[in-house]
Amino acid sequence: MSELKSKSFLFKFYGWMPIILLFISVLNEFDLNYLNLKYFSFNFPFILIFFFTLKDFKHFDYLLVFIAGLINDTVVGLPLGISSLSYTLICIATSYIRNITIRPNPIKDWFYFLFIICLINSINYSILSLFFSYNLILMNFVVNIFFTFILYVVFVSIFKYYIKSLND
Repeated sequence: MSELKSKSFLFKFYGWMPIILLFISVLNEFDLNYLNLKYFSFNFPFILIFFFTLKDFKHFDYLLVFIAGLINDTVVGLPLGISSLSYTLICIATSYIRNITIRPNPIKDWFYFLFIICLINSINYSILSLFFSYNLILMNFVVNIFFTFILYVVFVSIFKYYIKSLND
């Protein structure tokens, strides 16, 4: 009997893994700057939020995504609400595309992801430079968009394996 409860607990924990991973990534400021590579960074939370919102994952709550954005702003040092706005806009755009799509296509999703991250990063750049007078380097945004776009394919294959293992 206790073995069944422990499996049930592990299964529930495994089901909440994407949101836990989101919180770990925003607390860690996950962009691989630990490697000290000048022109390499990517936005892992964008990939995670886009994929699991697109797949309508049952444990991926939008309120928790919003709270993760607030935590990210605190950790990174941005004005409170910038990341939450970005994450919420990704959720809205992705749920819209999920609802209008008849037949999902991974290539179309990938290019839609590019459009969304370009839009979100341009909104972030505009808000931070116009309203908060941040001196931002546009090249950093371009590099971040490029590597986020390229690494989306890698993480999608990992996330699909995760969803497959969860459904089995």
